[in-house]
Amino acid sequence: METLVIHPENKEQLTALKALVKSWNINFEKYPYDPNFVAEINKREKKIRQGDFIAIKDPRNVWESLL
Repeated sequence: METLVIHPENKEQLTALKALVKSWNINFEKYPYDPNFVAEINKREKKIRQGDFIAIKDPRNVWESLL
């Protein structure tokens, strides 16, 4: 069997898809990550790509890297 990932473009599409899947007795589950969490991770990754981060030179002495 296959697993499908569907990306509805709006709330109406999402509601219709859920109703269709339920009517066919197909099991489904919500995406496990909170959208706010995903947005925060994406924001942090963008900052890293832009060079906005602190590199730890010696993991045995983290505080020295922050000075």
